[in-house]
This record gives sequence, structure tokens and C-alpha cells, in this order.
Amino acid sequence: QVQLVESGGGLVQAGDSLKLSCAASGRTFSVYRTGWFRQAPGKERELVATINRSGDNTYYADSVKGRFTISRDNAKNTVNLQMNSLRPEDTAVYYCAARVGLTGQYNYWGQGTQVTVSS
Repeated sequence: QVQLVESGGGLVQAGDSLKLSCAASGRTFSVYRTGWFRQAPGKERELVATINRSGDNTYYADSVKGRFTISRDNAKNTVNLQMNSLRPEDTAVYYCAARVGLTGQYNYWGQGTQVTVSS
């Protein structure tokens, strides 16, 4: 089992920055890839960014490319999401998720942290 706990959400204004952190515990050695997802009210959950175990491969959704940066600190078992130039449309609950396999669904999820961007 892997446990994930997100932190860092909050209320900011458009153009501001925010950093989310995901702390992992348990069988973290089994995790191949970690991702950040988000879900806005009335919308489907969407993938925001992912990073592999070694941290040398990342993926970003087009909507956040150039504004968000995902990184990891394996010594601390944390994955961070630095969000710059925030927009009202970035408002959502952000979830951290971990995948054990090379492909497929994400196996473990955090409880989520709310990010609200006011215009």
C-alpha cells in the first residue's frame, strides 16, 4: 500500500503562484509514476502533470504547459507541483496519484486539496 497526502492548496488571485506538495509513505519503492490530477465542479477529472520515479521524464497537459512544473524529492518521498500564472480556470480540487505499473490506471490516490483562483 502507498499513502498519499496533498498539501499547499488555497485561495489566490489570478496571476499568483502556488506550490502543491504530495507526501508519500508506505511501499513507495513500488511506485513507477506519480501524477497530479484535478477536478473542477461539474467537470471530469483531468490529468495535469506526471513524473517518473527517477524524475527525468515529465508530462504536462497542454492547458498548464509553460506555467506548471512538476518535480520530486526522492529523499523526502515528495512530489511537488509549482503552479505559476494561475488562472480562474485552474480552480479545482487537485489530487496526487501514484501508479505501480509502467502503464495503466493509477493505483493510489490522495484526498485532494482545493485550489481556488479568483479573477
